[in-house]
Amino acid sequence: MKIITLSENTTQKELNTEHGLSLYIEANGKKILFDFGASELFCHNAKALGVDLAKVDFAILSHGHNDHGGGIKAFLELNTHAPIYVSSHAFQPHYNAKGEYIGLEPSLQNHPRLVFVENQLEINTGLTVFNCNSRPLTAPLNHCGHTKIQNGLSAPEDYDHEQYLLIEESNNRILFSGCSHKGIVNIMEWVKPTHLIGGFHFSKFPLNEELQGQAKALDAYGAKYYTCHCTGTEQFEFMRCHMNTLHYLACGDRLTI
Repeated sequence: MKIITLSENTTQKELNTEHGLSLYIEANGKKILFDFGASELFCHNAKALGVDLAKVDFAILSHGHNDHGGGIKAFLELNTHAPIYVSSHAFQPHYNAKGEYIGLEPSLQNHPRLVFVENQLEINTGLTVFNCNSRPLTAPLNHCGHTKIQNGLSAPEDYDHEQYLLIEESNNRILFSGCSHKGIVNIMEWVKPTHLIGGFHFSKFPLNEELQGQAKALDAYGAKYYTCHCTGTEQFEFMRCHMNTLHYLACGDRLTI
Protein backbone atom coordinates (compact mmCIF):
# COMPACT_ATOMS: atom_id res chain seq x y z
CA MET A 1 0.00 0.00 0.00
CA LYS A 2 1.16 3.50 -0.86
CA ILE A 3 -0.15 6.68 0.79
CA ILE A 4 0.66 10.29 -0.14
CA THR A 5 -0.59 13.25 1.89
CA LEU A 6 -1.99 15.81 -0.56
CA SER A 7 -3.37 18.31 1.94
CA GLU A 8 -2.69 18.78 5.64
CA ASN A 9 -2.04 21.58 8.13
CA THR A 10 1.76 21.30 8.02
CA THR A 11 4.59 20.48 5.61
CA GLN A 12 8.36 20.30 5.47
CA LYS A 13 8.35 20.53 1.68
CA GLU A 14 7.71 23.34 -0.83
CA LEU A 15 3.95 22.84 -0.82
CA ASN A 16 1.05 25.02 0.31
CA THR A 17 -0.94 23.98 3.37
CA GLU A 18 -4.37 24.59 4.88
CA HIS A 19 -6.50 23.36 7.76
CA GLY A 20 -7.80 20.27 6.00
CA LEU A 21 -6.98 16.74 4.94
CA SER A 22 -6.66 14.79 1.70
CA LEU A 23 -4.89 11.46 1.23
CA TYR A 24 -4.07 9.58 -1.98
CA ILE A 25 -3.96 5.80 -1.58
CA GLU A 26 -2.94 2.92 -3.82
CA ALA A 27 -4.12 -0.43 -2.46
CA ASN A 28 -5.51 -3.73 -3.74
CA GLY A 29 -4.91 -2.59 -7.32
CA LYS A 30 -7.03 0.58 -6.90
CA LYS A 31 -6.29 4.30 -6.79
CA ILE A 32 -8.27 5.96 -4.02
CA LEU A 33 -8.78 9.51 -2.77
CA PHE A 34 -9.68 9.85 0.90
CA ASP A 35 -11.05 13.35 1.60
CA PHE A 36 -10.66 16.52 -0.46
CA GLY A 37 -9.20 19.14 1.86
CA ALA A 38 -10.81 22.54 2.43
CA SER A 39 -10.31 23.80 -1.12
CA GLU A 40 -8.80 22.92 -4.50
CA LEU A 41 -5.34 23.11 -2.89
CA PHE A 42 -5.00 19.31 -2.85
CA CYS A 43 -5.27 19.32 -6.67
CA HIS A 44 -2.28 21.65 -7.01
CA ASN A 45 -0.26 19.64 -4.49
CA ALA A 46 -1.17 16.41 -6.26
CA LYS A 47 0.28 17.74 -9.51
CA ALA A 48 3.46 18.84 -7.74
CA LEU A 49 3.76 15.38 -6.16
CA GLY A 50 3.20 13.50 -9.42
CA VAL A 51 -0.27 12.21 -8.54
CA ASP A 52 -2.75 12.09 -11.45
CA LEU A 53 -6.18 12.62 -9.86
CA ALA A 54 -7.86 11.91 -13.20
CA LYS A 55 -6.87 8.26 -12.75
CA VAL A 56 -8.42 7.86 -9.28
CA ASP A 57 -10.88 4.92 -9.31
CA PHE A 58 -13.08 6.13 -6.46
CA ALA A 59 -13.13 8.62 -3.60
CA ILE A 60 -14.40 8.60 -0.01
CA LEU A 61 -15.54 11.52 2.11
CA SER A 62 -14.93 10.82 5.80
CA HIS A 63 -17.57 13.25 7.11
CA GLY A 64 -19.61 16.30 6.20
CA HIS A 65 -17.28 19.12 7.31
CA ASN A 66 -15.88 21.57 4.79
CA ASP A 67 -12.22 21.10 5.77
CA HIS A 68 -12.55 17.58 4.35
CA GLY A 69 -15.12 18.16 1.61
CA GLY A 70 -14.36 21.69 0.41
CA GLY A 71 -12.50 20.37 -2.65
CA ILE A 72 -15.20 17.98 -3.91
CA LYS A 73 -16.24 20.25 -6.78
CA ALA A 74 -12.63 20.61 -7.94
CA PHE A 75 -12.21 16.82 -7.94
CA LEU A 76 -15.41 16.32 -9.94
CA GLU A 77 -14.02 18.67 -12.58
CA LEU A 78 -10.61 16.95 -12.72
CA ASN A 79 -11.88 13.38 -12.63
CA THR A 80 -14.79 12.47 -14.90
CA HIS A 81 -15.63 8.94 -13.74
CA ALA A 82 -14.82 8.15 -10.08
CA PRO A 83 -17.80 7.73 -7.73
CA ILE A 84 -17.61 9.53 -4.38
CA TYR A 85 -18.86 7.57 -1.37
CA VAL A 86 -20.42 9.84 1.26
CA SER A 87 -22.53 9.23 4.33
CA SER A 88 -26.28 9.51 3.89
CA HIS A 89 -26.11 12.16 6.67
CA ALA A 90 -23.22 14.15 5.19
CA PHE A 91 -25.30 17.04 3.85
CA GLN A 92 -27.05 17.85 7.09
CA PRO A 93 -26.18 21.46 8.07
CA HIS A 94 -23.23 21.40 10.50
CA TYR A 95 -21.99 24.28 12.71
CA ASN A 96 -18.98 24.84 14.96
CA ALA A 97 -19.01 26.11 18.56
CA LYS A 98 -19.11 29.73 17.29
CA GLY A 99 -22.23 29.01 15.26
CA GLU A 100 -20.36 29.20 11.95
CA TYR A 101 -21.47 26.92 9.12
CA ILE A 102 -18.87 24.19 8.54
CA GLY A 103 -20.91 21.88 6.34
CA LEU A 104 -20.70 20.95 2.67
CA GLU A 105 -21.78 22.97 -0.37
CA PRO A 106 -25.53 22.12 -0.55
CA SER A 107 -25.67 22.34 -4.36
CA LEU A 108 -23.49 19.22 -4.63
CA GLN A 109 -25.99 16.99 -2.86
CA ASN A 110 -27.74 15.85 -6.03
CA HIS A 111 -24.63 15.26 -8.11
CA PRO A 112 -25.03 11.91 -9.95
CA ARG A 113 -21.57 10.64 -8.96
CA LEU A 114 -22.26 10.80 -5.24
CA VAL A 115 -23.03 7.38 -3.71
CA PHE A 116 -24.72 7.61 -0.32
CA VAL A 117 -23.74 5.00 2.26
CA GLU A 118 -26.28 4.11 4.95
CA ASN A 119 -24.28 1.85 7.25
CA GLN A 120 -21.66 -0.27 5.49
CA LEU A 121 -20.63 -0.89 1.90
CA GLU A 122 -17.94 -3.12 0.42
CA ILE A 123 -16.63 -1.04 -2.47
CA ASN A 124 -14.19 -3.65 -3.73
CA THR A 125 -12.43 -6.74 -2.44
CA GLY A 126 -10.78 -5.76 0.84
CA LEU A 127 -12.13 -2.17 0.72
CA THR A 128 -15.05 -1.36 3.02
CA VAL A 129 -16.71 1.92 4.07
CA PHE A 130 -18.74 1.90 7.29
CA ASN A 131 -19.93 4.22 10.08
CA CYS A 132 -20.31 2.33 13.42
CA ASN A 133 -23.43 4.37 14.24
CA SER A 134 -25.04 1.41 15.98
CA ARG A 135 -22.01 0.63 18.15
CA PRO A 136 -22.11 1.61 21.86
CA LEU A 137 -19.62 4.18 23.11
CA THR A 138 -16.97 2.80 25.44
CA ALA A 139 -15.54 6.29 26.06
CA PRO A 140 -17.56 9.55 26.35
CA LEU A 141 -18.25 11.55 23.19
CA ASN A 142 -16.87 15.11 23.17
CA HIS A 143 -18.85 17.10 20.59
CA CYS A 144 -16.68 20.24 21.11
CA GLY A 145 -19.72 22.51 20.89
CA HIS A 146 -20.55 21.31 17.36
CA THR A 147 -24.20 21.25 16.37
CA LYS A 148 -26.28 20.07 13.43
CA ILE A 149 -29.73 20.76 12.06
CA GLN A 150 -31.93 17.66 12.06
CA ASN A 151 -35.65 17.71 11.28
CA GLY A 152 -35.48 21.51 11.31
CA LEU A 153 -34.07 21.71 14.83
CA SER A 154 -30.59 22.39 16.20
CA ALA A 155 -29.09 19.51 18.18
CA PRO A 156 -25.68 18.64 19.65
CA GLU A 157 -23.56 16.86 17.08
CA ASP A 158 -23.46 13.06 17.31
CA TYR A 159 -21.31 12.65 14.17
CA ASP A 160 -23.64 10.16 12.50
CA HIS A 161 -22.17 11.50 9.23
CA GLU A 162 -18.69 10.20 10.06
CA GLN A 163 -17.53 7.09 8.21
CA TYR A 164 -14.29 5.14 7.90
CA LEU A 165 -12.39 3.23 5.25
CA LEU A 166 -10.97 -0.19 6.15
CA ILE A 167 -8.46 -1.71 3.75
CA GLU A 168 -7.53 -5.35 4.29
CA GLU A 169 -4.29 -6.20 2.50
CA SER A 170 -1.39 -8.59 3.18
CA ASN A 171 -2.73 -9.62 6.62
CA ASN A 172 -3.05 -5.94 7.62
CA ARG A 173 -6.24 -4.14 8.63
CA ILE A 174 -5.55 -0.49 7.82
CA LEU A 175 -8.20 1.98 8.99
CA PHE A 176 -8.53 5.53 7.64
CA SER A 177 -10.39 8.03 9.83
CA GLY A 178 -10.65 11.69 8.86
CA CYS A 179 -11.12 13.29 12.30
CA SER A 180 -12.21 10.47 14.65
CA HIS A 181 -14.95 12.68 16.12
CA LYS A 182 -16.61 9.65 17.70
CA GLY A 183 -13.53 9.19 19.85
CA ILE A 184 -10.30 7.57 18.72
CA VAL A 185 -10.38 5.06 21.60
CA ASN A 186 -13.97 4.12 20.71
CA ILE A 187 -12.97 3.58 17.09
CA MET A 188 -10.00 1.42 18.04
CA GLU A 189 -12.19 -0.69 20.31
CA TRP A 190 -14.81 -1.17 17.57
CA VAL A 191 -12.47 -2.02 14.70
CA LYS A 192 -9.13 -3.12 16.23
CA PRO A 193 -7.06 -2.37 13.12
CA THR A 194 -3.36 -3.14 12.79
CA HIS A 195 -2.78 0.42 11.49
CA LEU A 196 -4.77 3.63 11.96
CA ILE A 197 -4.25 6.66 9.73
CA GLY A 198 -5.95 10.01 10.33
CA GLY A 199 -6.72 12.78 12.77
CA PHE A 200 -7.42 12.22 16.48
CA HIS A 201 -9.24 15.54 17.13
CA PHE A 202 -7.05 16.44 20.12
CA SER A 203 -5.81 19.86 18.94
CA LYS A 204 -7.72 21.71 21.67
CA PHE A 205 -6.84 19.24 24.44
CA PRO A 206 -4.52 20.49 27.21
CA LEU A 207 -1.28 18.56 27.65
CA ASN A 208 -2.33 16.84 30.85
CA GLU A 209 -3.12 13.48 32.46
CA GLU A 210 -6.29 13.05 30.40
CA LEU A 211 -4.36 13.23 27.13
CA GLN A 212 -1.67 10.98 28.58
CA GLY A 213 -4.42 8.48 29.42
CA GLN A 214 -5.70 8.59 25.85
CA ALA A 215 -2.18 7.93 24.56
CA LYS A 216 -1.68 4.97 26.87
CA ALA A 217 -5.09 3.54 25.95
CA LEU A 218 -4.19 3.72 22.27
CA ASP A 219 -0.77 2.22 22.86
CA ALA A 220 -2.35 -0.79 24.58
CA TYR A 221 -3.91 -1.91 21.28
CA GLY A 222 -0.47 -2.49 19.79
CA ALA A 223 -1.38 -0.84 16.47
CA LYS A 224 0.77 1.47 14.37
CA TYR A 225 -0.55 5.04 14.23
CA TYR A 226 0.03 7.70 11.57
CA THR A 227 -1.74 10.87 12.60
CA CYS A 228 -2.19 14.39 11.21
CA HIS A 229 -4.51 17.40 10.84
CA CYS A 230 -6.77 17.81 13.90
CA THR A 231 -4.53 15.91 16.32
CA GLY A 232 -2.45 19.04 16.87
CA THR A 233 1.34 19.20 16.64
CA GLU A 234 1.86 19.94 20.35
CA GLN A 235 -0.51 17.14 21.29
CA PHE A 236 1.31 14.79 18.91
CA GLU A 237 4.68 15.57 20.51
CA PHE A 238 3.19 15.03 23.97
CA MET A 239 1.47 11.76 23.05
CA ARG A 240 4.42 10.15 21.33
CA CYS A 241 6.32 10.26 24.62
CA HIS A 242 3.74 7.76 25.90
CA MET A 243 3.32 5.61 22.78
CA ASN A 244 5.59 3.15 21.02
CA THR A 245 4.41 3.69 17.43
CA LEU A 246 3.02 7.15 16.75
CA HIS A 247 4.10 9.00 13.60
CA TYR A 248 3.03 12.23 11.89
CA LEU A 249 1.93 12.58 8.25
CA ALA A 250 2.53 16.10 6.94
CA CYS A 251 1.61 17.40 3.52
CA GLY A 252 3.81 15.78 0.87
CA ASP A 253 4.80 12.82 3.04
CA ARG A 254 4.82 9.35 1.44
CA LEU A 255 4.13 6.19 3.39
CA THR A 256 4.44 2.56 2.29
CA ILE A 257 2.86 -0.23 4.35
